[in-house]
Amino acid sequence: MRYEFLVGLRYTRSRKRAQGRNRFISFISFVSMLGIALGVAALIVVLSVMNGFQEELRSRILGVASHVQVQSMDGGLYNWQQVAEDARRHPSVLATAPYVQEQGMLSFDEGVRGTIVRGVIPSEEDKVADFGAYMKAGSFDALQAGRFGIVLGRDLALALRVQLGDKVTLIAPQGLVTPAAVLPRVKQFEVVGVFEAGMYEYDSGLALVHVEDAQALYRLGDAVSGVRLKLADLFAAPRVARELAGLITEPGLMVNDWTRSHANFFRAVALEKTMMTLILFLIVAVAAFNIVSTLVMAVQEKYADIAILRTLGASPASIMTIFVLQGSIIGLVGLLAGVVGGLAIANNLDVVIPALEAVTGATLWNKEIYYINELPSKVLPADVISIVSVSFVLTLLAALYPSWRASRVNPAEALRYE
Repeated sequence: MRYEFLVGLRYTRSRKRAQGRNRFISFISFVSMLGIALGVAALIVVLSVMNGFQEELRSRILGVASHVQVQSMDGGLYNWQQVAEDARRHPSVLATAPYVQEQGMLSFDEGVRGTIVRGVIPSEEDKVADFGAYMKAGSFDALQAGRFGIVLGRDLALALRVQLGDKVTLIAPQGLVTPAAVLPRVKQFEVVGVFEAGMYEYDSGLALVHVEDAQALYRLGDAVSGVRLKLADLFAAPRVARELAGLITEPGLMVNDWTRSHANFFRAVALEKTMMTLILFLIVAVAAFNIVSTLVMAVQEKYADIAILRTLGASPASIMTIFVLQGSIIGLVGLLAGVVGGLAIANNLDVVIPALEAVTGATLWNKEIYYINELPSKVLPADVISIVSVSFVLTLLAALYPSWRASRVNPAEALRYE
């Protein structure tokens, strides 16, 4: 082993017999390691949660919404079969399904809830969405034309206190003009299923009926609101939407993809992730620059040692290497502890969060606020590598100035009073 490494390792280790300033320097080194470890662990956990949050939201939104929607600008799409056929000619389009989407009010007993009513064809809708997999009670295929069945989100069903087989009243906001007054259109629907997408926005505010029943209630005739498309690659949605705009021959249509319909939401999540990363890197930077004070104190304590090494022939570069090594060891130990701790927490959040809630008695994850019903986590190797690399560079930068000062020690001055 080169003597620079031997001396650097010896300076880093805490000795039981260390007293006075040596013991204090060892304590400061430990605090620096702990700060780096906490900062790195926090970065890994937060970025993993943000990655999981983004992916979970995207998958759950697109499990109920669609990759691309083709709608008529005047509100009614009559020739939807031709539109669907034109869309299927694009190689990226896997499936199409017509839909009717309107607002309504559901009433049962004394409960009343506003909702989005979506008319679908179950066999077609299953090709572009995942309602069949989300069913918790009843059957999605029970939506049959003329039966006036309805499938409710789980939270919506709980709010209305309905069960399978109950009759709910659906009130359409469009009025029916009579000689006496304008009356709302009202129709009773039988609850034939309950779904849970795991996203509060849909579970509490979406009701599904057959497309023909929706057309009859809202008096749309043969028209639908639009056609939903499923793509082979959801990230190609913006490009495919632009290409479909030129491919579909029907005039007066608007092609919208999921990145535009939910643009503000996903942009907000991405911005939050960026800002959280910057804030937590500042924590790591503060912890890393604690190494400066540690090494400055170590240099002051080791003035005589440095002078003796210089008189024995050690070069300034060797002295600098000793203290850079000492700072690097502090940083590496902190980084290693932070990575191990961060990965352990990020991969076991399903255990950590309930344990914290049980200890504190507080609800740390509310699905009504965060849209989804569980805290997701996804560790990306690229994120871990970036965190470790940037943190290690910060520790090296923090160690350079004190190490350079150590290399400039004049042996004669340092040993004058020894």
